[in-house]
Amino acid sequence: MSKHAGLGLCSNREYTQPLRNNTRVVPMRVTGHVSSVVQALFAAAAKKNFNFQTNSTSLLSPHRFLNPLASGCLSVRRNSTNSAAPRKSKLPENWGTKKKSVIEEFKSKKKNKDVIYIMADNAEEILAPLRASVKEQGDLVRKLKEMGEGEIEVKKAVVELKARKKILEDKELELTQKDDGFDRMRMEDLLKRRFFYDQSFAIYGGVTGQYDFGPMGCATKANLLNFWRQFFVLEEGMLEVDCSILTPEPVLKASGHVDRFADLMVKDEKNGECFRLDHLIKATVEKIEKEKGTTAETKDRISTVLSQLDGYNKDQMAGLMAEFNVVSPVTGNPLSPPMEFNLMFSTQIGPSAAVKGFLRPETAQGIFVNFKRLLEFSSGKLPFAAAQIGNAFRNEISPRSGLLRVREFTMAEIEHFCDSSNMSHPKFCEVKDTLMTLYSACDQMDGKKPSQITISEAVGSGLVANETLGFFLVRIKMFLEKVGVNPDKLRFRQHLGNEMAHYARDCWDAEILTSYGWVECVGCADRSAFDLSQHTKATGVKLIAERRLPAPKKVEMMQANLNKATIGKAFKQNAKAIADYFANVDEEEIKKINDNLLSAGFVEIKIGENSFKITTEELKIEKVEKTIHVEEFVPNVIEPSFGIGRILYSIFEHNFKTRADDVQRTYLSLPPVIAPVKCSVLPLSNKAELQARVAEVVQELRKREVSVKVDDSSGSIGRRYARTDEIAIPFGITIDFETLNNSSVTLRERDSTLQVRLPIDKVGETLRDLSNGSLKWTEVMQVFPKFESQEA
Repeated sequence: MSKHAGLGLCSNREYTQPLRNNTRVVPMRVTGHVSSVVQALFAAAAKKNFNFQTNSTSLLSPHRFLNPLASGCLSVRRNSTNSAAPRKSKLPENWGTKKKSVIEEFKSKKKNKDVIYIMADNAEEILAPLRASVKEQGDLVRKLKEMGEGEIEVKKAVVELKARKKILEDKELELTQKDDGFDRMRMEDLLKRRFFYDQSFAIYGGVTGQYDFGPMGCATKANLLNFWRQFFVLEEGMLEVDCSILTPEPVLKASGHVDRFADLMVKDEKNGECFRLDHLIKATVEKIEKEKGTTAETKDRISTVLSQLDGYNKDQMAGLMAEFNVVSPVTGNPLSPPMEFNLMFSTQIGPSAAVKGFLRPETAQGIFVNFKRLLEFSSGKLPFAAAQIGNAFRNEISPRSGLLRVREFTMAEIEHFCDSSNMSHPKFCEVKDTLMTLYSACDQMDGKKPSQITISEAVGSGLVANETLGFFLVRIKMFLEKVGVNPDKLRFRQHLGNEMAHYARDCWDAEILTSYGWVECVGCADRSAFDLSQHTKATGVKLIAERRLPAPKKVEMMQANLNKATIGKAFKQNAKAIADYFANVDEEEIKKINDNLLSAGFVEIKIGENSFKITTEELKIEKVEKTIHVEEFVPNVIEPSFGIGRILYSIFEHNFKTRADDVQRTYLSLPPVIAPVKCSVLPLSNKAELQARVAEVVQELRKREVSVKVDDSSGSIGRRYARTDEIAIPFGITIDFETLNNSSVTLRERDSTLQVRLPIDKVGETLRDLSNGSLKWTEVMQVFPKFESQEA
């Protein structure tokens, strides 16, 4: 057996697996993952059956683009349908010499769902009637709301509006032209082969929705987060915190997560596969609705079901399953009765399991519960912002689409606290002329395309709620573009009224176009004072700020006066907690307490898990007149929330490229600021005198905190450049024999492949400035002489 058998190959072994998808052979670079070559070969020609015979030694030849057929390491023959001898397939004479691979020719012929789309010129003529249909339904929704129609009728109209929007969006994608520079399959192969990331616990079969980042992925992610910290936390003077992941249940109960994060789930009774029930019912009834034989009565019933789907309880959902014969969409097997499934990972805190907790579903709550301390650190002044980077967890029923929907993910969130009476921003004037691509709620309901408008016009017209929200939308746009998101594939979509939380004043999502469609990567919401108010109600601790009045004023207010001696005697160790409760209770609550005292002679209060009965002998409520110089208020919150994994995946897609002169050479064109390694050092020879210069250059770079990778392996300089390009290294230094004569090296830029020659003593500062973005490559080209070389 061949020494390479562990990779799934052995010498002179015949592979008779049927080929699918009418694909032939994929010329590709082999770097040890030979099984992927064989899998690609086995992925071809469903209607034809071939035998493959391999010579693993030839197939494993490293550092070359190989054609298995032409090089003799793999032979192909068609299986005969009778007992006659097999017939060799005749290959074209120029097989293996074309720059464009055969599989790319095949992919261009099949339905293209793995590509990034760009709208065709004549698409608007075809889309016009669909846009009109969406507008018609949008106008109906507005009319129903204006007339005060019932909630069910409005929801029915909204469901139809969403259905028409979906038809429009699907047609837009159908009428688009593909971006030939992107191939998702090849990109994912590169990311896994070079271990940017891969499925967690792969040797045990992997866990869906969980991924491990390898050295290059980890470095890229770290650089992205470091730049986020520099761009937002440092430049905007924010306060950074790092709060606990384990969160007690009362915190998430107050925030609404305990109630909102519960879904109904069903299982395939035979194989145990799980499905989210509301999604499954929606897909089932929509399919029934589209069938030709469906009656008008059934369609009306389906419309009602879809409009009320969010409000059905477990028994009602079970009834719908029976009514519409809902079965497993994969196997057709019967499903289990509905069961509740909490999207938060629950746990018990402590050995006695006395405290129930969850792994946090977002990082924001840690900031809200620390508001008082943060306000003190900010000298009691608003506005101020707090930021946090950390992992969050959601137990998705059906995670999918790689990094886009996972169970453990990194978030970077900002909570900007401000006075609701003054939502202006001191730096808004610096960004007011920024042109934004905004997809407003009105444009969506009218079936229109997103509009390009300056942020000052958007705020001035009321499209964006206020200056502070507008400022952060611009900063989000600037950040995404700096880290490598294509500006032409970025838009900000406003939430429709039925999408927005009841407490939110305005909400926009930064959506990035990928091969999966438009993906929400950043949310930016005006959350009003909801979160601080909820935690105040749950704890009795006032999470408030103060604003100074123009002049002192006298106010009449209710005041709680405790008989401390009686309270201390009656409640002992709980007396302090009761005193703190009444010290922090608000005016509205005091009025309710007074009413209870007058009517019943006592009031019952709850502090944590304990209840206490307070009588009129222990508590008196009195009206007092006070002169106040400040007034209390609950601050407003603007919240930008970044999904780091989604942003990272979008950046990979937008920066996956092929060389114009050789489509087999792929590379990642990541901006230097987030590239995993900033520079490679490539000596032309392993001779001792060159190695001494390598050490000198590496020391110069590391002194300036420039990450470096030395590649002194065998192979031509061109192949070594190709390897470093694949892992997104933006700059390469070549140390050649001329270096020994004049102490100079060549510096190559990855995207253009242009080179300059510069002295070694200039390498460190030049690479430092290129890496942090303070120096452009075009400026380097103007300072140092161009070096002409062929990448052989």
